[in-house]
Amino acid sequence: MSKKGTKGQGTPATVALTQAKVEFTLHPYEHDADSQAYGEEAADALGVPYERIFKTLVAEVEGGLAVAVVPVAGKLDLKAFAAALGGKRAAMAEAAKVERVTGYVVGGISPLGQRKRLPTVVDSSALEFPTVYFSAGRRGLQIETAPQELVRLTQATTASIGRTG
Repeated sequence: MSKKGTKGQGTPATVALTQAKVEFTLHPYEHDADSQAYGEEAADALGVPYERIFKTLVAEVEGGLAVAVVPVAGKLDLKAFAAALGGKRAAMAEAAKVERVTGYVVGGISPLGQRKRLPTVVDSSALEFPTVYFSAGRRGLQIETAPQELVRLTQATTASIGRTG
């Protein structure tokens, strides 16, 4: 199990991976407080293609909140996301509500280690890569691990929920 650079950087997400005995690597980078494009900032800082860094979004779907994990290279297709969860429509959730439910701040929301387990859909493009990157639970820190482990630990469905542009 690789946990490079983990000293003093434990988050609920890294704890979840460690407890599950999943191999992962942490990638810290210097977060610019003025940046609002968190995923793109991480990709640029780490020299990783945008298609391999995934952002964690939370949306309201009929029946409650749900998590979408999509490449930072595109946007969430809300209709496809709702359909993947058996619903008709979805809308992005309010930031304050998302932070309260997940326990993470916007720009540092990890799909792992959230306060409450929410239904999760991972964009199927993640499975095209040997490893993917996503937030470790705070701005300036990314986790790299096998996409199959992310899907397994979040009990996610995979579907084509991302769109370019």
